[in-house]
Amino acid sequence: MDLFDYMKEQTLENESPLASRMRPVTLEEVAGQEHIIGKDKLLYRAIKADKLGSVIFYGPPGTGKTTLAKVIANTTSARFKQINATVAGKKDMEEVVKEAQQHLGMYGKKTILFVDEIHRFNKGQQDYLLPFVEDGTLILIGATTENPYFEVNSALLSRSIVFELKPLEKEDICKILERAVSDCERGMGSYHAVLHEDAKSFLADIAGGDARAALNALELGILTTQKSEDGKIHIDLETASQCIQKRVVRYDKTGDNHYDTTSAFIKSMRGSDPDAAVFYLAKMLYAGEDIKFIARRIMICAAEDVGNADPQALQVAVAAAQAVERLGMPEAQIPLAQAVTYVASAPKSNAAYMAIAEAMEAVKNTKTTVPVHLQDSHYKGAAKMGHGAGYKYAHDYPNHYVEQQYMPSELKGRVFYNPTENGYEQNIRDYFKKIKENS
Repeated sequence: MDLFDYMKEQTLENESPLASRMRPVTLEEVAGQEHIIGKDKLLYRAIKADKLGSVIFYGPPGTGKTTLAKVIANTTSARFKQINATVAGKKDMEEVVKEAQQHLGMYGKKTILFVDEIHRFNKGQQDYLLPFVEDGTLILIGATTENPYFEVNSALLSRSIVFELKPLEKEDICKILERAVSDCERGMGSYHAVLHEDAKSFLADIAGGDARAALNALELGILTTQKSEDGKIHIDLETASQCIQKRVVRYDKTGDNHYDTTSAFIKSMRGSDPDAAVFYLAKMLYAGEDIKFIARRIMICAAEDVGNADPQALQVAVAAAQAVERLGMPEAQIPLAQAVTYVASAPKSNAAYMAIAEAMEAVKNTKTTVPVHLQDSHYKGAAKMGHGAGYKYAHDYPNHYVEQQYMPSELKGRVFYNPTENGYEQNIRDYFKKIKENS
């Protein structure tokens, strides 16, 4: 590296965002994720011993996926290469593989390849990596915000361990903010800023488990706030709320907080009390709650607690959410009230919610194969391999229904969806009973 390259690197490092500068460099600096990097956990032991195999880090933004990859880069004796799937092409991967083969052959040195946003790679790109992961040329670290069981090739998954990262706890983000304010080397310590307790609590709370969002807001506040008479920059609650573009929600004098009111709002809709539900709606609107947040809660309730007992409920909730975006306040309160009273008054069923919850558990815990007669027979050579053989086309039979196995054999007989006797779901129960009796 010549002097120009060194100066360029130093400039980029000094001018990089606070969230980037504060990224942990050791396992001990990583906040949260004790369920996977606690001292008795597999990942912690593997990193410390430099015996890491291929892994997939899965979790929401700002939870530490890239951070863990960087920590591994700082601790491993292997070569570490990083590419981002949003911009990398096959040529980039070919170069990485070629270099990895050379270093493995000449020096016996392994290469760890970190692929950020790995779910952005298409099937062909993921397939290209497979043989090199399989023969040990590459140790793969993939990071994704999407469920890897749906977005990453099963062949790659079978050769990797999936670690799920969870949103950081409020206490974890508070510690990160405290360190960022006081750290003079990587943080904002040289600015002599004071982060007020209520502002810190607000930022940690509103960030929703995303440390990056909290750090970005803190940095903006410090860089844009004038020093007070005491020569310090004070980040108070009002400043913090402006920097993260979220209003501080103040509820009335009864002392009820944001979470209690939101909980009562949802439970009132679920409990079929439209009067209480619209009261809590009014309370949230009066307090300045985010109307998009309210609309999301109504849509979730319509799907989770009403479901197919009244399929129109979700349509009304979605329409209200769209109206909210177009109207804004104060008019937005009208479609919100319509949606709330509709969902609260609708017959209730959580059958769809329970169905997906149980089905997701089955996906996680059971390795399955698609029955041969349901497999696609249209692509080249599939029919010759027997794919689709024996499939019965439902429309060729009375009532457009024919008895055949759809569930994977490993889950044969499992029932996930149990329609209730409420509302339209009674019609669904009667329909299934009728077609099965007449088939």
